[in-house]
Amino acid sequence: MTSPKRSSAQRLRDSLENAIINGRLAPGERLDPEALGREFNVSRTPVREAIQQLVASGLVTVTPKKGTFVARVGIDQLIEMFEVMAELEGMCGRLAARRISDAELAELRGALERCEAAALAGDTDEYYYENEAFHDCIYRASHNGFLLGEARQLKQRLKPYRRLQLQVRQRMHSSLREHRAVVAAIEAGDPAAAEHALRDHVLIQGERFSDFVASIRAFENPASATG
Repeated sequence: MTSPKRSSAQRLRDSLENAIINGRLAPGERLDPEALGREFNVSRTPVREAIQQLVASGLVTVTPKKGTFVARVGIDQLIEMFEVMAELEGMCGRLAARRISDAELAELRGALERCEAAALAGDTDEYYYENEAFHDCIYRASHNGFLLGEARQLKQRLKPYRRLQLQVRQRMHSSLREHRAVVAAIEAGDPAAAEHALRDHVLIQGERFSDFVASIRAFENPASATG
């Protein structure tokens, strides 16, 4: 379900992101901004903003004089980005466990409660947004401005694929359990435990990684997934 509180650009971005992630828009397919505006009944500005957001996340490329196209997913680069993201988030967790204020801890608990409500409702879209807020609380609680900026920048690149992860069976509920472990470690002021919990939460490995790659492969070549 799409929340009415989201802007036209964000709703359009979400729709296009879902279409790309789920293979309804194929890699290399051209996007027509004017057609998108007509289809979603929005003006040029939301279309332009949505495309800019998709370019920032790496899902769309803009080629001068040729147009806007759905990007091709590079699995190897994606794996590398998730590895770096896991280390950045682990560092944020370690510092947050040492530096978080009472107000920030209350905010983190509130973010966890909203994740729990979304999971209980089975709403993966809402969980996706509350999960984003949850992680941002931890970035800010690190009280390291440079780390905050780097974590946010890479998270922006990985957002669509983190959304795709939530579509893997039972992933939302396992993600919630991991969130609880992260909060418990930060509440306890245990930097090592917080770092470990966040790194493992982000790092795609084992069976979870295999499931995720299978989803990406199906996205890259939907015909082979059905045949």
